[in-house]
Amino acid sequence: MEAEATTTQAVGRASVPSGASTGSHEALELRDGDPRRFIGRGVSKAVVNVNSVIAPKLKGMDCHDQRTIDETMIRLDGTPNKSKLGANAILAVSMATARAAANSNLVGLFTQLRASPTYTLPVPMMNVINGGEHAGNELAVQEFHVEPVGADSCTEAVRMGAEVYQSLKKVLTAEYGRNAVNVGDEGGFAPPLDKTSDALASLRQAIKKAGYDEREVRLGIDAAASTFYDPKKKLYTIDGEPMSADGLEDFYLALRDEYGLLTIEDPFAEDSFDSFASITRRLGKETRIIGDDLYVTDVARIKKGIKLRATNSVLIKLNQIGTVSETEDAIDLAGKVGWDVVVSHRSGETDDPFIAHLATAFGSAFIKTGAPARGERVAKYNELMRIEEQLGSKARYAGNQLSR
Repeated sequence: MEAEATTTQAVGRASVPSGASTGSHEALELRDGDPRRFIGRGVSKAVVNVNSVIAPKLKGMDCHDQRTIDETMIRLDGTPNKSKLGANAILAVSMATARAAANSNLVGLFTQLRASPTYTLPVPMMNVINGGEHAGNELAVQEFHVEPVGADSCTEAVRMGAEVYQSLKKVLTAEYGRNAVNVGDEGGFAPPLDKTSDALASLRQAIKKAGYDEREVRLGIDAAASTFYDPKKKLYTIDGEPMSADGLEDFYLALRDEYGLLTIEDPFAEDSFDSFASITRRLGKETRIIGDDLYVTDVARIKKGIKLRATNSVLIKLNQIGTVSETEDAIDLAGKVGWDVVVSHRSGETDDPFIAHLATAFGSAFIKTGAPARGERVAKYNELMRIEEQLGSKARYAGNQLSR
């Protein structure tokens, strides 16, 4: 879904991604459901809502007043999850408006989102092995990350991650054959593995082969545990074994101890606040426990997580909530309690690099935008490097804090 916002001084264009693995509490992405067009996945209804419902209400408004524009669209929709107009329709306009404002002011989008004398660029959280809903293999865990915290800059971190990615290709080919380096939704390899530890062992080998150690390039996972949870039996099935929540927590503890995991995202199902709180108590001093499906970038759910001390980090996805302003509110709330923020792409991405600017503007600790492969992923890494070059001495790198 793409939208353009035209002002007297500039034009802003933005496109909205789609997620393959989505939380049930996310804002609704409006699709047509007509099997004659794009197998029912067309967005012509959302386009009509932009042109016929949203545009007349916003005409004449100041593009610099992002919050008023966003609140106008929220009221116009009138539903808790933006199901009337579609979160994709609302967000496309919201993002396009922000870019139009930046273009009219002749400033970078990150500056328009939040002006600051210095900016901190995020650590790339590169999903280099895909499993779960993102691949056709037997891995229950959805994502396996390399995180170059030991770099001196974001640009250097992108290079290090790319080198490990290419090293991993050689490791997997040698161990499992050429079919092991077919790629999944997010550009990571989708090897024929079924054990979590086998994937992490391959990453460890690739890091060493690329000439780095595990202090320079850390490991992380996105379990996306809702995808392997049976709510009737209250059991998780991972590596072919059914586990209770307590058993799965012990499983993660063993992985953390063996592989030094820096990040664990969505270790339990999306409403399991108590289980998240338990693992955060056990692992939270050294490991970032990240809530994605748990929070869906929703301030109310994040407030609940803060009260229960459910995590120490939050994943941020624009299209989970549906406007730039609400996304900013979620980031600010997490920052007030000292949580790390992880700005994230979606599995069905576009080539719009908006999230590179969002991560920079708000000093995100990490950015998730897939493997250093395929245009829609590389577009974000290229934009981060452009931003860092533009900022010069005003740029900082988040890895300098995370690697201590």
